[in-house]
Amino acid sequence: MLDDPSPADDGAATAGLPPVVTTAAVGAVSDATDATDATDATDATALIGAPFPDFTAAVSAVLAALQAAAGMQLWMVTRVVGEDQVVLVSRHRAGAELAAAPGTVLPWSTSLCQAMLAGSGPVVAPEVRDVPAYEQALNARHAGIRAYVGVPLRGRTGELFGTLCAFDTRPQPDALREVQVRLHLEARLLSTVLASELQAQEHLRLAERARLEAQSDALTGLANRRAWDGSLEREEARCRRYGHRAAIICLDLDELKAVNDTAGHAAGDELLRRTAQLLSSTVRAEDVVARIGGDEFAVLLIEADTDGARQELGRLRKLLSTAGIAVSTGVAVRSSAGDLSATWAEADAAMYQDKQCRRTKRPSQERTSRMRLGASSVLGTGLSTDTPCAVQSGEGPRSSPRTSGGHQPGAAAAAGSG
Repeated sequence: MLDDPSPADDGAATAGLPPVVTTAAVGAVSDATDATDATDATDATALIGAPFPDFTAAVSAVLAALQAAAGMQLWMVTRVVGEDQVVLVSRHRAGAELAAAPGTVLPWSTSLCQAMLAGSGPVVAPEVRDVPAYEQALNARHAGIRAYVGVPLRGRTGELFGTLCAFDTRPQPDALREVQVRLHLEARLLSTVLASELQAQEHLRLAERARLEAQSDALTGLANRRAWDGSLEREEARCRRYGHRAAIICLDLDELKAVNDTAGHAAGDELLRRTAQLLSSTVRAEDVVARIGGDEFAVLLIEADTDGARQELGRLRKLLSTAGIAVSTGVAVRSSAGDLSATWAEADAAMYQDKQCRRTKRPSQERTSRMRLGASSVLGTGLSTDTPCAVQSGEGPRSSPRTSGGHQPGAAAAAGSG
C-alpha cells in the first residue's frame, strides 16, 4: 500500500470517470429557501431509488456506505490481473495514513487479499497480527496494516475479477466482524452489476465494429487510421475502468514495393487485399484489424496477455507465410500501469527493428525464419524466442487470464519475429 499518493479527502476517487451523486450532495439542497432551490430539492429527491449509471458509481456509493458503517481508513475495489492487483476505485479518510489512487498497481502474490482467497485468513481480521498469514504478508508489513477486511468479486461464470477490501493502520474492535454479512451481500451485488456491465460492453464492442464499416479503408475494407484511433481511445477507457489487458500487433509487408515495381500496382493492390482477408479471418469478432498506412497493418487484441498475444502472432505469421506473404512484425502488451498509445509505439518500434534485422540476414536465413515466432515487447519486457532477430530486455513477462501511415514515437523495443 502506498503512503497517501492521492489527495487526502473524504470522497471516493475514481480513475478519471464521472463523479457519482452522493447523498450529501442530494441533502445539500435542503437548506434552500426560495422557489428555485425548492424545485432543485424536489429534483434531487427524485434521484432516491434511481439506478446507478455504471459500475464505478455503484462502487463509489458502496465504499462510502461501508466506511460510514464500519470505519477503516481505506476502502478499495481492485482488479486482479496476473501478478498485479490494480486499484479501480478507492475511498480514504481525510488525513489517513493509508491511501491508494486509482491505477495504483500492487503485487498480488504478497497481498492480504491473495492470502484471504487462498483460505489462509478470515474475511474480517480486526487485528492482523492474530493471523499468521496476514502478519507475514509483505504488503501488510510494508504499509503497517493492522486491520483488514476483504471479499472476492467474481464474473458471471464465477471467475475471479478482483476484491472489495479495506485496511487500517490501527487494530479495530471485535465489533468489526459484524460487517461480514453485509460485506458478502455488497460484494454479490457489485459482482451482479459488474457482470451485467461487462456483458453490455461486449455487445457495445460488436456494435462499434459495425460502425467501423463507415470508416473503412476503400481498398481492403478494413478499419482506416481514423477508425483505429477511435478504437484505441475507447478500449483504453475500458482498460482503465475495469483493469483489462490488451495487446497490439503491427505488421509491415516486406515485398509490396517490389511487387508494385515489377508486377504493377494492380498486383500490389491484390497483395494488400489478400493480406487484409487473411488477417480478418484469424482474429476474434471483438478484435480490431486496421490498415494504418500504405503497407502497414495493425491488430488490437482485446483482453490479451503476453501468452495470448504471442499465440495470436504465431497464428498470423503462419497463415501469412503459408500464403507466401512476407511480413515484419512487432507486438506489445498493455501493462497494468501503461496505456494503449504507448503500447502501439512499442509494437511499432519492435516491427521496424524486426524489419531492419530481416534486411541484414542472408536470404537462406530469411526463408528459414519466416515460419518462426519472434520476440515482442511488453512495454520494455522481451518475450522468449528462437529467432535470430530477437532482442531481449527487461524481466520476464507477466501474464493474466485470457481466452488463450503515421507512427507514434516510442522508446526502442524488443524486435518482432524474423
